[in-house]
Amino acid sequence: MSLLKRCIAEFIGTFWLVLGGCGSVILAATFIGADGAKIGRNIAFPVGIGLLGVALAFGLTLLTMSYAISHISGCHINPAVTIGLWAAKRFPDSEVFVYIGSQVFGAIAGAGVLALIASGKPGFDLVRSGFACNGYGIHSPSGYSLLACFVAEFVLSFMFLLIILGATDSRALQGFAPLAIGLGLTLIHLVSIPVTGTSVNPARSLGPALFVGGWAIEQLWLFWVAPILGSSLAGFVYSQVLEGSTKN
Repeated sequence: MSLLKRCIAEFIGTFWLVLGGCGSVILAATFIGADGAKIGRNIAFPVGIGLLGVALAFGLTLLTMSYAISHISGCHINPAVTIGLWAAKRFPDSEVFVYIGSQVFGAIAGAGVLALIASGKPGFDLVRSGFACNGYGIHSPSGYSLLACFVAEFVLSFMFLLIILGATDSRALQGFAPLAIGLGLTLIHLVSIPVTGTSVNPARSLGPALFVGGWAIEQLWLFWVAPILGSSLAGFVYSQVLEGSTKN
């Protein structure tokens, strides 16, 4: 496949991830605080489709796109995954930034369409709703500290990339990688929605944050740094320890 076709696939995949995953939060889930009042950001507990529903929505978007575009672009749809695969020596240097650019524009487009749909409901306030942005401290769904949020995003991104590398290894059971990866992302959301709202994907965080501005932009750095560091370490560990030990 040409690089152009692969970038288009990455754009579409990331668009779908943001529209489907963040859309489940904004359009299908109602959030209530500890006092029982419906609120927008600083969410505590999702009702409506529920925490499980939101987690499944993110997992299903990735699973469906994995089957749809893996044979075209590899279905990274996540800058941290692209960098992690590069660290594992499974992706060429020359294409890293082109892939990331496609993912970022896809995420922004997905957030834009979602903002257009959500604004069609009378009384919807995009900024007050939080627009599925990720945050820490007072903007963490359950008030988790900066350190706790950083650790969660770092460790879960590390584990997510290990799942991807293991499931797509040529020695792994073939044909089931999308299931393992999609379910892995679902599990990650079940663990970390209360902590950060779950990122493990810098593009997913960037798209909604651009529409909310303010605090969402100020805290965006964490959702780029932690996932990229975690994925990079996973790429190094898999290629140098797990993969290497099996070959020797």
